[in-house]
Amino acid sequence: AGTGREPERAGAALRNSGGVETLTSSVVLGLRLYSALYPSWGPICLFPRSFASCSGNPASCCTMPQLGLLHGRAWAVLFGQLRRPPGAVCIRAVHSHSQVAEAALATQLKPHQEKSNFIIKTPKGTRDLSPQQVVVREKILDMVVSCFKRHGAKGLDTPAFELKETLTEKYGEDSGLIYDLKDQGGELLSLRYDLTVPFARYLAMNKVKKMKRYHVGKVWRRESPTIAQGRYREFCQCDFDIAGQFDPMIPDAECLKIMCEILSGLQLGDFLIKVNDRRILDGIFAVCGVPESKFHAICSSVDKLDKMSWKDVRHEMVAKKGLAAEIADRIGDYVQCHGGVSLVKQMLQDPRLSQNKQALEGLGDLKLLFEYLTLFGIAEKISFDLSLARGLDYYTGVIYEAVLLQTPAHAEEEPLNVGSVAAGGRYDGLVGMFDPKGHNVPCVGLSIGVERIFSIVEQRMKTFGEKIRTTETQVFVATPQKNFLQERLKLIAELWDAGIKAELMYKNNPKLLTQLHYCENMGIPLVVIIGEQELKEGVIMLRSVASREEVSGGRQK
Repeated sequence: AGTGREPERAGAALRNSGGVETLTSSVVLGLRLYSALYPSWGPICLFPRSFASCSGNPASCCTMPQLGLLHGRAWAVLFGQLRRPPGAVCIRAVHSHSQVAEAALATQLKPHQEKSNFIIKTPKGTRDLSPQQVVVREKILDMVVSCFKRHGAKGLDTPAFELKETLTEKYGEDSGLIYDLKDQGGELLSLRYDLTVPFARYLAMNKVKKMKRYHVGKVWRRESPTIAQGRYREFCQCDFDIAGQFDPMIPDAECLKIMCEILSGLQLGDFLIKVNDRRILDGIFAVCGVPESKFHAICSSVDKLDKMSWKDVRHEMVAKKGLAAEIADRIGDYVQCHGGVSLVKQMLQDPRLSQNKQALEGLGDLKLLFEYLTLFGIAEKISFDLSLARGLDYYTGVIYEAVLLQTPAHAEEEPLNVGSVAAGGRYDGLVGMFDPKGHNVPCVGLSIGVERIFSIVEQRMKTFGEKIRTTETQVFVATPQKNFLQERLKLIAELWDAGIKAELMYKNNPKLLTQLHYCENMGIPLVVIIGEQELKEGVIMLRSVASREEVSGGRQK
């Protein structure tokens, strides 16, 4: 069986047997690349002490049965270089890395290329959007971004992929959902999991201490997709964040106000925003007797209470995470509580929690937060929910999550369970993870789940049979005459130059009825009709597609 050190042993064997030392790293990296492409096949092979006796047939010298899986081209690259004179090896060694990778990749792809029954489809967890769907999503995005700008946010964009090291150890148990990329340049890369960590990296890299930003972009997560509930592996997020040192809970309250404005504006039906504080959770775990080393693991279990019963969560804590049953029961006494500001006051009087510094700080901030939310007029939309955990490791203070209640906005609609549609919280320590000196920039923000909201809007469209215009064309240039293409082109050029959105039919002699039917199908409201009579009189005829009323007017340059 392989030991996991085959590349190093192979390199040592080459040096011991008189191979050219300058080539060792090339061969070793080649083996590593091939192993990366075929992880399920295990180690490739071990070089013998003397590979000279191979006589051009490496298979006879290999001690591992997997040798036959390595393509002949890859072996030719590896051993062809070894048999060259030292000078030639030194010159060409630098090329062998990519040659081995290309040979291995070609072998991996070849069987798929030869399949005649290839099915054209999108990758699992992704989808195409039709023109009608794009229009709907653009309206959602416009409303969200408009709200962000109303609160003074500036736009920001970051790369779709980051260095793998940037994203690791930021998401707790969800780190396994990150998509890794294979890069020929030698960098280890990953597709971004969210827009928050790249923002923190941007702040640290550019020494930014204060910023209010919004960002709309795609993120990728390798989770089991549930298309009907708006869960995808590739999806769009809209983020709003406030970075900087400010007085407690004022930025946090504004984030919750923004969340309420967006969800109310989209008219999705009744919603509730759950709030909690990671410091309160940590305090609960501490007073209940959870070992500090298990805080993150138990927090991840508590985070599942919106999808699982307490009985199932308790079983996971005890059976899978090794927590004592009596400790789990103590936790259950707390995390099943939810209410308003009165519950905050009740917890401040709790004999156990009142002895924990972290919990007291969190409860004090929540009490202040509810005061600001009352001033904003949204306190009735907020619930203090001790089961809310937010599994991401970077949260340090207040956390929140918006869920739609199972009462649709219209009686005819079927309720659709899409989980949370917006979430966020405070992450005061994330920027410091990227700063060389560990300098922190306090941050708080929120993220709007566009795809889940879109699923609800799309269902509403189907229920009511709503028609969506896929273009913004205001006027269609038509003619009943033949050989009038030049006049149509001149007229539409004038309209475009005047900033009017206009179209025409790409035919020399289109039928007038065909042109009018096109306008009806596309929802174009007006038609400009030009013919011989209009041309002689220097006028145009403007026709309403819906009412069919016509009016003539002078053609002004």
